[in-house]
Amino acid sequence: MSTTTITPQVTVRDTPVSGFWADTWNVMTRELKPVLREPASVLFAMVQPLVFLGLFAPLLPDTPDGSALQWFVPGIVAMTCLMGASFTGANLSAEIISGSHERMLVSPLSRSSLLVGRAFKEVVPLLMQTAIILIVVTPFSFDLHLGGVLVGMAMLALFCVGGGALSFALALISEGQEWLFWTVQQTLVFPILLLAGILLPLDGAPGWLRFISDLNPLTYVVEAERELFSGVWNADVIAAGFAGGAVVAAFGLVVGVRTMNRS
Repeated sequence: MSTTTITPQVTVRDTPVSGFWADTWNVMTRELKPVLREPASVLFAMVQPLVFLGLFAPLLPDTPDGSALQWFVPGIVAMTCLMGASFTGANLSAEIISGSHERMLVSPLSRSSLLVGRAFKEVVPLLMQTAIILIVVTPFSFDLHLGGVLVGMAMLALFCVGGGALSFALALISEGQEWLFWTVQQTLVFPILLLAGILLPLDGAPGWLRFISDLNPLTYVVEAERELFSGVWNADVIAAGFAGGAVVAAFGLVVGVRTMNRS
């Protein structure tokens, strides 16, 4: 007597595997939703740049090339980039305290994409804030060179991604201690801001101060932004600006990803 064994047929369905870039995109869109739902937060972040434009710019003398705004506005845009990127770690600190960050760590998303996606998200508010600044200053003797502005924004996007990644790394190292995050952030941001010559030119500064300024990547970014916003295409200055932004982006992503993987 023979026994017939019937094997049921099982249909195997291919499960889509999320790659690094797909995870990064998902994280970026997740982080952007609060910004898009509450665009007023972008306007709130514009208070400081607009105050500088309204109260500081009138004190500057006109440059040989024209209005002082042509020199001052690119620096304010770079300042907005630096401030926005450096503040982003505060959101992660809040998530660490609430416990939501731990839940994200055990999700199927790769840890690297959790940081890179957050860093890329910072580019969108930067573009929105820059558009607002240009809308405000264009009627006031500011010559808009759209091509130069677009290239300049690509350069600032590199710096923004790197700065955001470093801010997230600082939040992870602080382990939810907000006082530590803000102490280090404030201690580092303002010297970087001043040494880049954003508010005042450093042409007449002492030699030691110019030497430190030359070590600041933001210095080269700001110089290139001023050239581009004025419609001047100096290849050496622009290349140095992109190099400065790329150095910050590479350094920030390497430090940020390593810190995230160890968290």
